[in-house]
Amino acid sequence: MNDIDSGRARLRSHGSNHVGMRQFNERVVLQAIRLHGALPKAEIARLTHLTAQTVQVIIARLEADGLVVKQAPVRGKVGQPSVPMALNADGAFSIGVKIGRRSLDVLLVDFAAQARERFTLDYDFPDPDVIFDVIRERLKALQKTLGPKGAQLLHGIGVAAPLSLEGWQPLLGVKPAQARKWAGVDIAARVRGMTDLPVESVKDTAAACVAELVAGRGRSIRSFLYVFVDTFVGGGLVIDSQLRSGVTGNAGAVGSLPLGLVRGASNAAPQQLLSVASLYRLEAMYVDAKLDPSAAADERAMQAPWLRVTKRWLDESAPALALAVNSAACLLDLDGVIVDGSFSRELLGELLVRLDAALDRYSWEGVSRPQLLPGTIGSDARAIGGALLPLYANFAPDRDLFLKDKP
Repeated sequence: MNDIDSGRARLRSHGSNHVGMRQFNERVVLQAIRLHGALPKAEIARLTHLTAQTVQVIIARLEADGLVVKQAPVRGKVGQPSVPMALNADGAFSIGVKIGRRSLDVLLVDFAAQARERFTLDYDFPDPDVIFDVIRERLKALQKTLGPKGAQLLHGIGVAAPLSLEGWQPLLGVKPAQARKWAGVDIAARVRGMTDLPVESVKDTAAACVAELVAGRGRSIRSFLYVFVDTFVGGGLVIDSQLRSGVTGNAGAVGSLPLGLVRGASNAAPQQLLSVASLYRLEAMYVDAKLDPSAAADERAMQAPWLRVTKRWLDESAPALALAVNSAACLLDLDGVIVDGSFSRELLGELLVRLDAALDRYSWEGVSRPQLLPGTIGSDARAIGGALLPLYANFAPDRDLFLKDKP
């Protein structure tokens, strides 16, 4: 593998010293800083395989454009103190919109992938007759917040939503007529009609995977299965540092994995993973115990009286997730499995402990057991991942890094 190919495998972190590569090399330098944090110019040159002179010129341009800033000099070594260069969080902005089955999130995200402003709307199930009017209002409000100068630095909108919002309505207790409102709705097209900004769209759990890939553990792990526990559990798949969506966008859709074999003359389909290891299931268990179901998303889930119910959910969910992880490891050569979700970090930690113990019960003969890691982004992952799409389209070396195999 040559230097350019190797760089592509690490989110295109290597540049070229050939003439005519100015924009590409600028993006490579920005990518190196995003992946590794603040870096002195000498280290940028080493990582990107660009000459020191080329890096010097690029950094000067990026600094003039307001995309990077100098940090305090690092002293204590032989020679002149080094000056790390960092991304300027105020250098660019984008908006992430997450349309979920239980809530809407609209986030203003800066160049450092941090949420600056947020709007959240909770509901039992989204109504398209209402939700798009709310999104239009929030987009206008965020642009007004930025002001005329800041609005010029707004590079686009990324929309994250389930592939079929109308699906699985019996599990959620949604009336068929209510769910059918989403049939045939082109979410991205509706949002494009509200703005002159570029609009990208992606599956919600794939967007969460993008956030982890760019701003979390994915910066140091080449290939991983990403599992996101929300109203329905879902996931994403990263191979050689690229999100793989597949022909229909279903790659990494762990929620649809069966939990058993078809048995008997009735040929009844086995349960899917999402019917067990999802927060809607935990909410239903709270309701049966006459407890507030909204506790599934916060710290109360690990406190009395919710804790006894949460433990029962963990008893069911961890073995079900372990089956999915084992199956994935047998089909894919994974460095790790990253688990995150729309719940407290304490509940995530306990789920990982239970999942690790459940994986101990499987035979790993003939296959390498992937490391199990907690996600770092949390409930904002889907909206942040959506917002990263337009930022990467404008500032990353690989413009279609997250849009490979797009349907």
